[in-house]
Amino acid sequence: MRVLVKGAGVAGLTVARELHARGADVTVFDPHPDFAHAASWLAGGMLAPWCERESAEEAVLTRGLDAADRWEAILPGKIVRNGTLVVASTRDHGELKRFASRTTGYQWVEEKDIAALEPALATRFRHGLFFPREAHLDPRQALRTLKERLAANGVTFTSVDVSEHDFSDIVDCTGAARIGQQRHLRGVRGEMLYLHTEEVTLTRPVRLLHPRFPVYIVPRGNGFFMVGATMVESDSDDPITARSLMELLNTAYALHPAFADAAVVETGAGIRPALPDNLPRVAREGKVVIFNGLYRHGFLLAPTMAAEAADLVFSNQSKQRNSQCS
Repeated sequence: MRVLVKGAGVAGLTVARELHARGADVTVFDPHPDFAHAASWLAGGMLAPWCERESAEEAVLTRGLDAADRWEAILPGKIVRNGTLVVASTRDHGELKRFASRTTGYQWVEEKDIAALEPALATRFRHGLFFPREAHLDPRQALRTLKERLAANGVTFTSVDVSEHDFSDIVDCTGAARIGQQRHLRGVRGEMLYLHTEEVTLTRPVRLLHPRFPVYIVPRGNGFFMVGATMVESDSDDPITARSLMELLNTAYALHPAFADAAVVETGAGIRPALPDNLPRVAREGKVVIFNGLYRHGFLLAPTMAAEAADLVFSNQSKQRNSQCS
């Protein structure tokens, strides 16, 4: 069975891995082999189903519960299981209560607990929520490593157009590129930045709540931090706006004043593909399986959804064999 996977972001790579593991001959096509146009290149990499449940459907929680285990199986040793810390300023304590009322899987923590979890935040926040079962990974390391391992195991990668007629099945994982082609698919713009400082040490993602501009900061090691991310109902991929840059920097400073002297080493803006309910879908159209709509849940839901996409591919092959034998 020859299968063409279109798109080499987190959706395409996890689908390629799943298909290859089941015995398919897989080719991955992406005109941008360096991940530059993949929304997952700008992702936070948080495997945080309970935190995401605060603003997402129950399906995000149920489908994402085993995300850390699935990624550990895909990339052993690359998953950091230190949980997630959610904090807010004293004046925004109501945001913590609201957040807690919309999800589960957390422990209320006080100032001394926060200091024990993250000494850099000692005395800065009086209350918080700790989600001990959550995890995170470095998306860029994950994408590079997964692609390298797939290529080493026989998956073909190409940036040159191939004939779809040469493949028995196609899985379209092109995300926002299908806006205007796929019904109800829209773009949600996300802006982020990378900071570098040796003055702050964090060991887990920290979410700082605010009624207007909540932000997360994810440690990447060696003094690097990813700060994100805005959510704007737009499919514009223009560079980050001055307003968003200032908001992200101000929020980082509110978490820890030492971020004021951090180097801004990168800014970025990408388009998240989203459907009306912000849940991903896997569906078949002829010999094409369309996997899209990961929204802000790419790394959280990709492994589970990739298995569903592979199920559709193999169920179609089974139907074809049965038809030929009848």
